[in-house]
Amino acid sequence: MTSHYIDLQLQPDPDFPAGQLMGALFSKLHRRLVALDDNSIGVSFPEYGMRPRTIGERLRLHGTSADLAALMAARWMGGMHDFVLLQDITAIPREVSHRTVARRQFKTNADRLRRRRMRRHNESAAEVLQRIPDSVERKVSLPFVQVRSASTGQRFSLFIEHGPQQSTAQPGPFNSYGLSRTATIPWF
Repeated sequence: MTSHYIDLQLQPDPDFPAGQLMGALFSKLHRRLVALDDNSIGVSFPEYGMRPRTIGERLRLHGTSADLAALMAARWMGGMHDFVLLQDITAIPREVSHRTVARRQFKTNADRLRRRRMRRHNESAAEVLQRIPDSVERKVSLPFVQVRSASTGQRFSLFIEHGPQQSTAQPGPFNSYGLSRTATIPWF
């Protein structure tokens, strides 16, 4: 159960846009959570959705005081210290709501879906075009962060969806991105 948090606030930089800095910071966090094999740290983005399709400039880490201290002792931020204002580990305020913060995946590219179907079902391009029209493409409006996977090394857009606010906390594990479809984080 999360009882404490740490805010990591990006500092303005003329050479790097905030989205790029958040992607680098979040990728470093992901690599550290993978290395620690830790499912007790959750994340949230308090500035989520304040501007269309942006995740904001603050990353909030949630966990117990001991879990957060162990994470920060691992010195996972590397060269990000010049770009981030790091706050102390702080107790969660009383009387907060809770919500899930989860990854949302979309099948948005019709060409990619067609190529995949051709490989898997040995169908011709004409057959696949009939089965998968251009209309399957969806425009995604959720905020996202560009990350590099620790397992594959691939860069991709990690779309983030904050669930509805709830009055009670739901315990559970977080994945290696600090996200969960079931476990909640305090929202304040």
